[in-house]
Order: sequence, then C-alpha cells, then structure tokens
Amino acid sequence: MPNEKPPERTQQIQVNTGDEMSRGRYSNNMLVSHSPEEFIMEWLLNSPSGTHLVSRIIVSPGHMKRIIDAFSDNLRKYESKFGAVRVIDNKDQAFH
Repeated sequence: MPNEKPPERTQQIQVNTGDEMSRGRYSNNMLVSHSPEEFIMEWLLNSPSGTHLVSRIIVSPGHMKRIIDAFSDNLRKYESKFGAVRVIDNKDQAFH
C-alpha cells in the first residue's frame, strides 16, 4: 500500500555493566549547565536529608541535541499510550 508506514527499526546493542550500575539510580531533580564545548547534566535526589548528586553526565552539544530528540520522541510515545503527563511545580515537592 502506498500510504503504509514502514515499521520502525530498533537496533539491538549489547551493554556490559557491573551489578551495581545495572540497578540504576533514582533522580527527582536535575541541573543543566553548558559551555561552548559541552553540556553538563547533574541528576539529583532531593530527600529529607538534603540534596545528593546521583550522577553527572557531560556530553557534546551535538549529542545533547540527539538526547533531547530521543526524550521528546519517547515522551510522545508514552503519552499516546498512557495519557498526558502531569507536571508538578517544584514548590509542590517540598519534604515535611
């Protein structure tokens, strides 16, 4: 059929990692800064005991653009399947 969309291709990548890294990290906040050569993303955990750095990722501007495109595409797919994501203001995330 001429209007039929070709199936999306997924690329299989084998990633080797240690057990600690494979468990992942939870982050509920982040900071982003940049210079002409790089973007720095700091993933944070806000908790009752304070704010803790979970991970710091440094990427080139070109890679940052690809990350944003991938996040946007996946968010659109998520919302088409599960509905709109509700964004909560940071002031609503206070710990008591």
